[in-house]
Amino acid sequence: MPLKFINWFLSGKMSSDFANVRAHYRDPSEVFDVKDLVSKDPIKQFDAWFQLARQNPGIKEPNAMCLSTASLEGKPSSRMVLLKDFSQNGFTFFTNYTSKKGQELEKNPMASLCFYWDVMSRQIRIDGRVVKIDREKSIEYFSKRPLNSRISAYISDQSKVIKDKQYLIDLQQQAVKDFEPTKNVPTPENWGGYLVVPEEIEFWQGNDIRLHDRIRFRKLKEGENLDEFAIEGENGWIIERLAP
Repeated sequence: MPLKFINWFLSGKMSSDFANVRAHYRDPSEVFDVKDLVSKDPIKQFDAWFQLARQNPGIKEPNAMCLSTASLEGKPSSRMVLLKDFSQNGFTFFTNYTSKKGQELEKNPMASLCFYWDVMSRQIRIDGRVVKIDREKSIEYFSKRPLNSRISAYISDQSKVIKDKQYLIDLQQQAVKDFEPTKNVPTPENWGGYLVVPEEIEFWQGNDIRLHDRIRFRKLKEGENLDEFAIEGENGWIIERLAP
């Protein structure tokens, strides 16, 4: 290893090229404030921003979201998953129940979701408790997935150590032979949906002077009263503006 690299690594200095990367956000005149909310219900506000993201040709997967979970010891882990449904009840995604995230959610059923739409300079963060959805709904959704997606979920013991890629290819090819004639792939017992029941939802909009706009919806805690800066929202939510 070159001595120059070793000295740079040991110095702890940041790469000057990387440290100076600056993205442009919105013009500071484009303020997002409480008066700009389409609704005092965060689910309706989410829907408004989500539909704009869906209509934006620069956003490939508007339903892509970062899902963060944590172990009982508080060690976090994050990964990208896809939102498949949302309603007043919460936000739904599907996965393998025995994967790392599934095991963490089994022991610590709390999660954080984050949508980031860079071309819109917007993100939405959702924190809440997590519950499994009805088995019938998981089976119904699984049956509508493309055949290759169903086969992959059927053969993959997600998050487990495997020998090599060829191991998966062999399983996939055999499964195609087995299921191609009928296309009837059974829903794995350890596969299904989760519902994130929101307790806090924050809407963020960036601007070039870094005085970003943050509007948070949250539920009042038991015994908590509405303070002077909070605004009463709909369906038991309160609205607060946060410093960037």
